[in-house]
Amino acid sequence: MRFLAVCLAFFVMPVPGYGVEPEQSAELHALFAEEWQARINRNPFMAVSASVKGHGHRLPDVSPEAQTRSLQADKDFLTRLQSINRASLTPEDQVNYDIFDFVLRSRIDHAAFKPWRIPFLADAGFHMQLASSVEASPASSVQDYEDYITRLAGVGDYFDQQIANMQMGLEDGFSQPQAILAKIAPSFKAHADVTSPADSVFYAPFQHMPASIEQADKDRLMSEGKTVIAETVIPAYQRLNSFFVEDYMALARTTLGAVEMPDGVSYYDQRVKYYTTTGLSAAEVHALGQSEVARIRGEMNGIIESVGFTGSFAAFLEFLRTDPQFYAETPKQLLQEAAWISKRIDEKLPAFFGRLPRMPYGVRAVPEEIAPNYTTGRYWGAIPGKRGGLFMVNTYALDKRPLYSLAALALHEGVPGHHLQNALSKEVQNVPEFRKNLYVNAFGEGWGLYAEKLGIDMGIYETPFENFGRLSYEMWRAGRLVVDTGLHAMGWSRDQAVTFFTENSALSLHNINTEVDRYIAWPGQALAYKMGELKILELRDQAQKALGDQFDIRAFHDAVLENGTLPLSLLQVKIDAYIRKVGADAG
Repeated sequence: MRFLAVCLAFFVMPVPGYGVEPEQSAELHALFAEEWQARINRNPFMAVSASVKGHGHRLPDVSPEAQTRSLQADKDFLTRLQSINRASLTPEDQVNYDIFDFVLRSRIDHAAFKPWRIPFLADAGFHMQLASSVEASPASSVQDYEDYITRLAGVGDYFDQQIANMQMGLEDGFSQPQAILAKIAPSFKAHADVTSPADSVFYAPFQHMPASIEQADKDRLMSEGKTVIAETVIPAYQRLNSFFVEDYMALARTTLGAVEMPDGVSYYDQRVKYYTTTGLSAAEVHALGQSEVARIRGEMNGIIESVGFTGSFAAFLEFLRTDPQFYAETPKQLLQEAAWISKRIDEKLPAFFGRLPRMPYGVRAVPEEIAPNYTTGRYWGAIPGKRGGLFMVNTYALDKRPLYSLAALALHEGVPGHHLQNALSKEVQNVPEFRKNLYVNAFGEGWGLYAEKLGIDMGIYETPFENFGRLSYEMWRAGRLVVDTGLHAMGWSRDQAVTFFTENSALSLHNINTEVDRYIAWPGQALAYKMGELKILELRDQAQKALGDQFDIRAFHDAVLENGTLPLSLLQVKIDAYIRKVGADAG
């Protein structure tokens, strides 16, 4: 409630310069810098991805003692933030204050449940993060390679800490459910079966070493790399895999919903609050989802009628799932189609956005080792100095990756969805570093879903089937409101969730099963998409009605994105201010 209250204060912002106390602003920014440095110190992966030098040799300390220290540090930061007089800050720093308050409170509230006891999801986790971090690791000097080798030498201890945390979770009844573990198991085994260090993904940096490194150093570093991979990394993955298969899969809880875990009701309530950035209850979210499902179903029926299909809704879905015309024959064909759609979208952007990001993006296939249980597509952020952002396309099981959904997927994951929004957030000027690296799910995923609908205005959907694919994706996100709350708060079975999506969307059965496992493993996150999209659509409608002929879609989109990612309540405040400014300028 406090966060909502301080946001409302923006309606009566002080006149710039009036009552502003520079020393309070200086104290605030010193706090931002100190907290950012503390976060970088405890999360070397974040340091590397944010291009902060000097952390390439480290791995996180994830021990319970380190978790306790982190929680106490966040509490101390919040206490210090509260000692600063918000009213004495400039309007810009009041925004910084409120976002920082949201970040700290969310982390503190979540940490109370010791979430580090479950350090993996259905398609992500510490073991995958370690492998994916290889690409981002600095590799331009002898020191970079020595740091990388030092990091690899610590993998055994790092995995042992994670195993101990998971063991604690098993003992406490705080674990992933047994029902989804068999499909997750291959990701734990992926790097355990490597027989030659040179074939390991961790050896990749040594295969293309810079010409500036002397050959003698190259030979030494390659030898040391092979040794540490053979003697430390591969055995660590083997040990982790044995624990997962022999202990975790056997001892994990047999229940499904988050509320079934100790203090599970409070835990899920906190997750709902965090991922929606609203005060809605699980029951209210569930009811909203049902309403959206009914509306979207009506639009779907309209398209079925327009194409002259005379069978039932279920028969139309079966037609979409099985007719060869809707599926690529090769991974390359699917990737080429995704790239072609992405370039068609690029052409349209200047008509809808006044400001576009400098960072480019590409299209790439999801790695084979994670593809079977990975979502159909995802955005991977840029690695400065190495590559742009990536629209990742899953080419596993091509007969489950319909082409009619590809336009909506490209709009969501590439532009104007995640890449455009994330790249622009990195370019926001004169804001604390923590804001450039902040991701509020309701805003980011809401924007991605909004981008899918924006594709109608942009003229991206060329056939009724592509528009049905868009609606099927929207149904997917509306259904998440129903299914996530059903699974985690209302006693739904996995079969109920699968049946719901099977009967209401054109998603393939493979996708449905993968997605349901994802929601089971990640309570609450699936709620962010539709909640955020509905808010952005509400704000657009509000601006159009208030501004009439003065409404400019480019200016509206710039106003939504210009501050980076925001909690929805603060986005409301910013758009209110935008409407007032445009109205005043026009008057």
